[in-house]
This record gives sequence, C-alpha cells and structure tokens, in this order.
Amino acid sequence: MEFSLLGPVGVATGAGELALGPAKRRSVLALLLLQPNITVSIEQFITSLWEDEPPAHARTVVQGHVSRLRQTLAEGGAEAYGVELATRGSSYLLRLPEELIDAHRFSELLALARPESAPQDAVSLLREALGLWRGPALSGTVSGAQFAAAAHALEERRLAAVEALARAHGALGEHDHAAAVLYAEAVANPLREGLVAALMRALYRAGRQSDAINWFHRTRQLLGEELGVDPGERLTRAYEEILRAEAVAMEPPARQRPSVPPQPSALPQPSALPQPSTRTGPPAGTDPATRLQHQPPDPTQQPPVPEQRGPATGPARAFASVHGTPPDGGGDPACPTAPRHLPRPPARFLGREAQLAALTRWLTDTGGGESPIAVVTGPAGVGKTACAVQWAHRHAAAFPDGQLFADLGGFGEGAEATPAAVLREFLLGLGTPPGHIPPSADAASALYRSLVARRRVLVVLDNARSSAQVRPLLPGGPGCATIVTSRSRLDGLVVTDCARPVPVQVLGTEEGVALLGTMLGQDRVAEDPDAARALVALCEGLPLALRAAAAQLTARPRWRLARLAAALGDERRRLSLLSAEDTGIAAALRTSVARLSADDARLLSKLAMGSGREVDALAVAALAGSDPDRARDGLDRLAEMHLVDEAATDRYVISTLVQLFARDEEAGEDGSDGSSTATTER
Repeated sequence: MEFSLLGPVGVATGAGELALGPAKRRSVLALLLLQPNITVSIEQFITSLWEDEPPAHARTVVQGHVSRLRQTLAEGGAEAYGVELATRGSSYLLRLPEELIDAHRFSELLALARPESAPQDAVSLLREALGLWRGPALSGTVSGAQFAAAAHALEERRLAAVEALARAHGALGEHDHAAAVLYAEAVANPLREGLVAALMRALYRAGRQSDAINWFHRTRQLLGEELGVDPGERLTRAYEEILRAEAVAMEPPARQRPSVPPQPSALPQPSALPQPSTRTGPPAGTDPATRLQHQPPDPTQQPPVPEQRGPATGPARAFASVHGTPPDGGGDPACPTAPRHLPRPPARFLGREAQLAALTRWLTDTGGGESPIAVVTGPAGVGKTACAVQWAHRHAAAFPDGQLFADLGGFGEGAEATPAAVLREFLLGLGTPPGHIPPSADAASALYRSLVARRRVLVVLDNARSSAQVRPLLPGGPGCATIVTSRSRLDGLVVTDCARPVPVQVLGTEEGVALLGTMLGQDRVAEDPDAARALVALCEGLPLALRAAAAQLTARPRWRLARLAAALGDERRRLSLLSAEDTGIAAALRTSVARLSADDARLLSKLAMGSGREVDALAVAALAGSDPDRARDGLDRLAEMHLVDEAATDRYVISTLVQLFARDEEAGEDGSDGSSTATTER
C-alpha cells in the first residue's frame, strides 16, 4: 500500500488505485498524510475544507468522509500494512509507517544526497526522489490556503532537488546533463533567479556561452516588465562570472598575467549593467564584455572552468575515499570491496548444459546496453540453485567487481528475506560503512544501484517468491547481470524487466543414472543398471530425490539398488525414504504448498485424490464442485508453481510424488492415518 501526495492524492495497492471519492474526501486524507501519526482535530478539518463560512452540518460531513475513508482503506487491506485510521475524541489519527508516504520517501532521499561530496550517489538518489512525482503536489484536493501552502512547500522541495541534481551532474563534469535538468524548470519558473543563474553556469561550462548570456538578458527583461526591478545578486553574479571568464579567454597570453593591479572599472558593476528599460540588451559601446576585452582580469576572481573527470581527481577521489573503488569500476578482482558471496560450487554437478548455454547467451549479451536478467524456474528439487550457482562460478571472471548472493527465503520454512535486509548485506559487501546505509529500503536500493552502476557485478537472487520481492534488488548498470531462481515463473519480471525465463526440467533416464553413478560410484550402478533406471523412474528424475536415494544407499553399503527400488515401490514409504534429516522431497513440497491460497491447496488435494495423473479442466471443475473458468484459473496457478504441468490445452498432469505428498497432508489433517505415517517416517 502506497500513499501519494506528490501528484494526485491517492492510495495504491497491488490490485490498483483505491477509489477515494470526491475532492473533500481526498482532502481529508491529504490532511492526515501531511501530519502522519499525529492527531488532527475536527476543527482543523473544517477550517481547511471550507474557505468561506462552513455549513452548519460541517462536523457531520467530516465524520462521514472519515468513515468512508476508513472503510475504503480496510477494503484495500490496510491492516496488513500497519495502517489504521483511529478516532481520538474529536480528533482523528492516521497511524502508518511513514515510508508508505511518497513525500516522506522523497524527503529521505533528498536528505541522503550529497551532490558535492558524493555526486555519483547523489545523481541516483535524486533521480529516484524526483521519479516519485506524478504531477503538481496535492492535486485533487479542494482549493484553500492551507492546501496551497502545503503544495507550495512541497514544490519548493522539488525544485531544491532539481537544483541539487544539477549540482551533482556538474560535480561529475556532466554539464550538458545539468543544463538539461535545469532547462525545463527555468522555462516553467522564469522569475526564479537562482534557478536561471544555475542554468547559465551549466550552459557556459557546457560550451554554450551565447545561450547562457541570452538567458540573462531574457530574465532581466522579464523582471523589468513584470516586476519593475533589476536582476538580483545571484543572477548578476553569474552574469559577471561568465563575462569575466570570456574576457580571460580572449586576452593574449601576456595580458593574462598582468604586472600591475587591475582597474576597478574592469569589473561589471550593477550600475553598469543594462537597465530594465532597455529591452534588447546593453547599449553599444557600454557592454561590460566589450570593456573587459581591453582591461586586465581581476586576479581575485576565478573563471568557472569545467571540471575534468579522471580516475584519481575531483569527484572520483571523493567517491573512492568513501567506497574504496573508483566510480567507473576498475574491474580489479583484488579490490577489497569486490564481494565474493557465492556459495561453494554444487557437489557432483552433472549435465544441464542446455540451461547453462542459455544463461551464457542471455547474461553475456551486452549489446543492448541493459542489465540482463535470467529467471531459472522449475519444480521443487529440480536443481535450480545448483544450476545458477554452477554458472556463476564458471563465469565469475566476467564480473571482476564482485558476485552478490542472497537466499530470499521465498519457499523456506522461516520468514522470507525483506529487501531492506538483503540490501544492507549487499551494501556492506560493496564497502559501504554501516552508518552510511540508509534506513529505508527505497533509499538503500537507490544507493545500491548507484554503487554498481559502473561496475561489473553478478547478482544471484535465490529462492524468490514474487517479482515484487526481486525488483528492489536489481542492479541497473549495463555491466551487471542478475540470475533469479524461483519455483514460480515470475511472469511479472518478464513483463516489466524483460527477464528471460530459463526453465529447468527433470532429468532423463540416462542423466539420472549418470547422477547416481557420480554419487554412488560407477561400479555399484553398473552391477544393476535396470534397478538404477527403476530408481530414476520412482524419483521421477528429480535430482533432489535421486540424491536422497543415493544417501540411503551410501548409508547402507550392503544394499543393492534393487532393494531400495523395491522399498520405494511402496507408496506409503516413498516420501519418507526420499528424505534425509531436514532435506528431502516432502520438506521441499511442504514449503511450496504452504504458499498456496486455501482454495488452491484444496484444489491440489482434490487432484491428489483422483485415480489418474492426467486430468482436464472440466473434470477438475466437476471434482472440485466449481465452474470451469474458476477451475482453469486454479490449475494455472498450480502450474505456475510447478505443482502440476500443463500437458496440452486444458489438460494437466500431476506427478506421483506431488500426489503422494498431498494425500499424506490430507490424511494428516483428517487424522485417519497420520499416526502410521509418523511411525514410518521415524
């Protein structure tokens, strides 16, 4: 849930914008958001909502809007986000985490930006902050002095962010970017002299002297016509600096080192500047630039010289002093801030050459100038993490600035990892001091992206539950690449970030037999190749199941493969035999099923109770007692989680292992044979 003040006042949820109703109700929400977690009296609402004399029933109107607003928030799932609209006597209190308000996040990002000392970080943070704006602040509220004042204050903060962004670009020597940032705002605010002065300096440093001087004359004329005043100190000083620098550039070398003190008349004084009554600029012969061509420069003034970018000077040195690496990414594998977070390579990894080749094609294609993303998907136990980590180790040299890894816990027993927690670990790994890590996830994400923007970093995000969990952790630099693993297809990442799906399927018979050979030794498998193939079939080609079966045989060296195959043939014992301590097929499937909605979990149970493995949507609808469209939707969600496979249109296949697990879960809930299952598992 997100609350918007920087544009139309509104509330957005995962399902879309909430319908807030008329302007007065939006205004009630705006007043509460402008003072979050602070009580607002009903008198304040009345004063703000009616400029003229309020109606006699004003209190009732306010109470009605608050009641409807409370209902709307509740329907949007406010409680899950810690949002509560409470009544406190004759006042109201909107209790919520302030990070949910875009204006609060904007202020945090603006406060974190340091355009002069850390310009590269500041560019990313400020662009993130300005990206939160969707139009004029507090749009959709009633007209009134209080809302106008609040909107004006927010707009002033936005313009301050624009000017800070221009300063950050200037500190990086990116004067064209600085001018582009300022231009639109100067056009929209032509009498804001500080903004025009900053634009003039940026244009001059970008080599556009005539444009810079024209902006001065245009603004001087407008000030005279609109307000009847001369340019102020900031605008005049910028003009003088540009003229002085131009005069220095035009002097012969001998005149640029005068042996006598400069004449005071060489400097343009405010009285010497063209007066507002002169509409077209300085009169001929009195232009300060003309006089400065024949006078030595003032040695106490320094012309604005464009900064030179380099690996060891200026902003780059400041960046290196904080982050321990040059902002352009040196690619030095020995750099102490180049993290190496990958887990150890998977033991006895076998095959998956097609998937590894697909990852190589997608993740090493830098022709588009984008940061590629691959999503490795497949059912529980198929080896997605092993595939991703294996590729990452093989290609680590292509990412010399570091490899970041995080288990997002999307399908684990515990709570899933929050973006803020993962970002903190990433920023620490990238050399950010703990005290410099922003508290909010949005600001930390912006800092993270700015740090890796010019580096070559590989990011591996394992065990993701949803696209929303992944997005704050994605790097943006063209030298970076990301691998995400998930039991869900994460179609949202494909839509919004052009992620490339890399599906991982179960192993074929020969691949499964080869995996058993690497685990048990080729001689033991060669003794009974038919039993080895039977084991692969009973494990349905799942690497996790095959490794669990190999663990059983390793612990029992006198067992032949045929003995374990016979034991696995008993469906009541199969899942328990394919488990080892806290690892196994049952544990893996349990975490998948735990993420299902109650309706989808019931649908899976119905499928498991059927006699066959292949079903069609109509039969499932009849079995579940629902309409066909609803059954199709449920089957599609199960297929997205790889708990069933879509064999053809409206035809789905459920694996035997999933069937057995769902039956055991259903039996355990009913209490019909839970005790026998527990005895078997022990």
